[in-house]
Amino acid sequence: MTIAEMIQRKKEMGYSNKQLAELSGVPLGTIQKIFSGSTETPRYQTVQALSKVLEKKKYSYERSEAVNEMFMETSSYASSSSATDTIGKTMEDYLALPEGTRIEMIDGVFYDMAAPTVVHQRIGAMIFNVFENHINKNGGKCIAAVAPTDVQLDCDDKTMVQPDVLVVCDRDKIIKARVVGAPDLIVEVLSPSNWFMDIIKKKDKYKNAGVREYWIVLPEHKKVLVYHFESSSDYTEYSFEDRIPVAIWNNKCEVDFKFIYSKVEFLYDR
Repeated sequence: MTIAEMIQRKKEMGYSNKQLAELSGVPLGTIQKIFSGSTETPRYQTVQALSKVLEKKKYSYERSEAVNEMFMETSSYASSSSATDTIGKTMEDYLALPEGTRIEMIDGVFYDMAAPTVVHQRIGAMIFNVFENHINKNGGKCIAAVAPTDVQLDCDDKTMVQPDVLVVCDRDKIIKARVVGAPDLIVEVLSPSNWFMDIIKKKDKYKNAGVREYWIVLPEHKKVLVYHFESSSDYTEYSFEDRIPVAIWNNKCEVDFKFIYSKVEFLYDR
């Protein structure tokens, strides 16, 4: 991809320099020089890293105005702290929320969670069933759970998430109210309103917290991106035609996405 092509793709996809740096791993300063024209011949590795990101539009949902706001440097959910009162929160604030409120807290910021679709719920439930059946059949101490299960990810009072599906194999991390610490495996099922959070923001949080394996399910595109953080920062892409092995169980458990899709396909046109 030429620099001219990258400039055009960047414009089409609506990325800022900062977002492109986060996605590609290329330093922000380098990106600024490339797209301002001050660097005309960037290194091959830099071009490859940027091209890899800019060629992935097929994994992005058509972005509404609300989703576009997620790309602003200030969170779309907390664009005005005085108006939304979502910044600078702690565990005390989170626990004081009315019962049933769908909120996640990341680094002291509250993020609203949209109600999941039936497709979203069914896919998550069927993945959970595969995990639960494997655990029941093979024994061991792992525990599988589904949302809404609170996960105090960083063991501090600033972050509480509710992954769609999770597996914890260290029972010392589990108390009656929540999981305290990083699960071994997390699955997030994307919807148009949460793709930025799951692909970028929460992915980084999960990796840094010590999550070993992270699956991102993209129902609209019938794709699954699987990260094995212990060995690589890159993902492996699967389709809804594949059986996906679970690395934390040495690939002895597989999720048959062809079967899962057969159970939700009728909902796609409704």
